[in-house]
Amino acid sequence: MSLLKLNAKKVLAITIALPATYLGLAYFGAFGKLETAGTVTDIPRPEAYTKSLQTKQQAASTAVNQSVDTQILFGDLHAHTTYSIDAFQYSLSLMGGDGASPPADACDFARYCSALDFWSINDHAEHTTPEHWQDTKDSIRQCNAVSGDPDDPDMVAYLGFEWTHAGTNPNNHYGHKNVIFKDTAEDQVPTRPIYAQAPGIVNRSASPADRIGLPLLNFKDRQRAFDFNKLTDTVYSYPECPEGVDVRELPKDCREGARTPKDLFSKLDQWGFDTMVIPHGNSWGVYTPPGTTWDKQLKDGQQRSDYQFLMEIFSGHGNSEEYRDWRAINIGVSGEISCPTPSETYTPSCWRAGEIIESRCLNDGGTATECEVRANLARQIYAENGVAGHYVISGLAFEDWQESGQCTDCYLPAFNLRPGGSAQYALSVTNFDDPDNPQRFNFGFMASSDNHTGRPGTGYKEYDRYANTETSGVQEEFARKVAYPNSKYSNQPREGDFMSLPPVKKFEHERSSSYFYTGGLIAVHSPGRDRDSIWNAMQKKQVYGTSGERILLWFDLLNGKDGKQPMGSEVDMTEAPRFRVSAVGAFKQKPGCPDYVLDGLTTERMESLCRGECYNPGDERRLITRIEIIRVRPQMIKDEPMFLPDGTSRIEDIWKTFDCAPNQNGCTVEFTDEEFETLERDVTYYARAIQEPRPTINAANLRTSYDESGKPIEVKPCYSDKRTDPSDECHAMKEGRAWSSPIFVNYQPR
Repeated sequence: MSLLKLNAKKVLAITIALPATYLGLAYFGAFGKLETAGTVTDIPRPEAYTKSLQTKQQAASTAVNQSVDTQILFGDLHAHTTYSIDAFQYSLSLMGGDGASPPADACDFARYCSALDFWSINDHAEHTTPEHWQDTKDSIRQCNAVSGDPDDPDMVAYLGFEWTHAGTNPNNHYGHKNVIFKDTAEDQVPTRPIYAQAPGIVNRSASPADRIGLPLLNFKDRQRAFDFNKLTDTVYSYPECPEGVDVRELPKDCREGARTPKDLFSKLDQWGFDTMVIPHGNSWGVYTPPGTTWDKQLKDGQQRSDYQFLMEIFSGHGNSEEYRDWRAINIGVSGEISCPTPSETYTPSCWRAGEIIESRCLNDGGTATECEVRANLARQIYAENGVAGHYVISGLAFEDWQESGQCTDCYLPAFNLRPGGSAQYALSVTNFDDPDNPQRFNFGFMASSDNHTGRPGTGYKEYDRYANTETSGVQEEFARKVAYPNSKYSNQPREGDFMSLPPVKKFEHERSSSYFYTGGLIAVHSPGRDRDSIWNAMQKKQVYGTSGERILLWFDLLNGKDGKQPMGSEVDMTEAPRFRVSAVGAFKQKPGCPDYVLDGLTTERMESLCRGECYNPGDERRLITRIEIIRVRPQMIKDEPMFLPDGTSRIEDIWKTFDCAPNQNGCTVEFTDEEFETLERDVTYYARAIQEPRPTINAANLRTSYDESGKPIEVKPCYSDKRTDPSDECHAMKEGRAWSSPIFVNYQPR
């Protein structure tokens, strides 16, 4: 054999071996590394800046005759970093992301970009390695150490995690809950986060395709793909903790789970720390099974008001406040499932599935009878498959679903809204298993962002939808075809158990992208800026939520037996309750950032983190246009229906509305419930302050066009990929708003 031929064989062997070796090493994670928490910038906000805002707030309080004994502080108690696997996935350039967002970034963003008074970190517990949990605790301590005087800090950071429960049907679904701790010292927080052992848990472990495909799909960003696979490998490599063992006796490096809220509360009891549990997303239809309601969480110890006393009613995933009478599916008394017919404002997606199949069948020459049978079958299959029902139709663009499944008359609604998980429904139900001690959800109301790019408090300006909302999607068309394969067109409905698909494949990722917003804020009426004062105010439910802007809101009962009572109060009364609501609009924002930001951050970091825009209030406020009052009459007897014999709903939205004259100083109204004594029942009240509109990301949702009869004919979604220009913020005009915590008035006979 000639030397030339021998060398050619060697070259060929090397040519084959090198890529094979490279792919093998990539498959086994040789190139990946775990992210670190980063370094917190060690310069606080100037005390003078904080004091100037406080002085302006005191002037606003005085103008509406409200006390200055407390101040209103704004925070975000729902923020994720790329320590969460889903957030890491969104950070890949393939998905439109821009890289790592570790805990230190979240601290710096909250301090400099959104200028929050307090915030918490809430990475998914099921994604958190022991090393990352320790990193998170250390980073939160670093964040607090920058704040200076603990009695008057520039910002307070709380430690927390998310318990992310996703069931497969209404009977086994409990939803997502943020677990937040008052203190941060090593001996005052758990050794491990506690994840939700749910039947529909979103396990994002890297598949063989991920290991090889992700780096190759975007080779320039291959290191982030390798690091993503490393994270998933590491997360799922730890053993499950043994069951039935006290939390303090468990190994440090095991994965600790709780199957139900009751189990979670039990584990928190064992730790014995000051803790709150805040449910969120209970009406989000992305993963919440249709037909889910709050009722079962009032039974069998699944509700503990010593832990769970606040509810997140608005976030970047939309509004969970409003109740509607329609449903996505019907569930009979024996558990049988069927598809409801449309109403004037709502078309169930299962119904739309039937329309599509029937139209296809007729267009292909089928008889009316045959096509109607196929349509009904499609509706039934969809209804039985819940969140995965959209798989009933093959060869379909997601735009063809139009606006089916959506609340078309809700304020910034959650995708595929589930009314039985709304805040209004929660306030309306009572459990009578113990007749002498009926149980209710007397929730205070708050809002937060649920941002997944390490950016708490993103709602201060409506800009950069990729960084400041959950917008994320496969950017290139060829990669989308791989990620979202579509089978061949058919005029027959597909049959099967689509709920058996891996969880991340069940959901309507592309259509839901039009329902992502910048998110909200929690506001507290607190006597001080310190950790204990803020925590105690939250425990008293002296809190409210906003849609992102810093609206000032007061809601008081004026004639309680102990005098004036603030929002969140629970009182016993015989006479008609009298209330006062005051609201002052948020400051209009100036472009750019205050000067102090560049005293703390370099220009490069300010641009990458804040994207050149910060909370930067001017002197002019937005106007409050009206105040709305919602009255909810909770159940007084077992199985009391939503509609009473006189035809009125127990949820009265809107019960009263008051128009406000244009005034920079805000708006104040007073009212009395003259019916209270004749109703002779418990009543819950809360207020909404409505602010003049501003351009808002995704406020038009699917941007639907209608025919002359009002029937939808076309949707133009705000895509989460290059089909929509990344510079297009998808703005539409929308009012900002604030929701007070309720005041719970229990009727006491004379």
